[in-house]
Amino acid sequence: MSSIENNQSLNNILEKIGVKTPDNTPNTPKSSLGQEDFLKLMTTQLQNQDPFAPMENGEFIAQMAQFSTVTGITEMGETLKGLADKLDEFRIATASDLLGNSVLVPGNIARPNKDGEIHGIIDLPSASSETSVSFFNEAGEIVHSIDLGAQGRGLVGFEWLKMPKELIDNDTPLRVEAYINTGEGSQGISPSVFSEVIAASLDTKGQGVTIDVKDFGEMAAADVIKFRN
Repeated sequence: MSSIENNQSLNNILEKIGVKTPDNTPNTPKSSLGQEDFLKLMTTQLQNQDPFAPMENGEFIAQMAQFSTVTGITEMGETLKGLADKLDEFRIATASDLLGNSVLVPGNIARPNKDGEIHGIIDLPSASSETSVSFFNEAGEIVHSIDLGAQGRGLVGFEWLKMPKELIDNDTPLRVEAYINTGEGSQGISPSVFSEVIAASLDTKGQGVTIDVKDFGEMAAADVIKFRN
């Protein structure tokens, strides 16, 4: 049988199983093996095998299984890449939504939010008979105090709602100090305050969102445990 007849026979087989044959155009080098190439190789292998020592069915099945596995992995890789792109878009949208909101951070520097208020939380290690929060200006003077009275163990919120207009207009940073009495006299305890998110971006690896919190610097958005609009 001539090479032309062989090619026609091969093309007929490929067309019957649904694989289109390419036009007679100049071949360009390929760096990967496609489904059409694989079927051509297998058909050629069938045509040229030794009729007295043909390949076992299991060998052909194994070859097809290997090709299917490689194809599946390639398709899975493309799917995962598409999901990664979508996640990046979602992270960017999440970062944008955080701008202008306030997040809870451990620290004692607080400023009035967009509503002219300060909010925060203290975590009591045990019940306290006397609980209070004081606010100091940059000169170290007390400008406001909140008496929270007796409180049980756990999280206790505090807020300063009606702040002086001067502090609001000047966006004055205030130092917050909390005091408790668990039976051993008054002692200080570190508070957490809500502070404004002034910037947000994807981290250098593109795997998470980094936020820039006013007065506290950068932190991972995943570390935020509570936020306010």
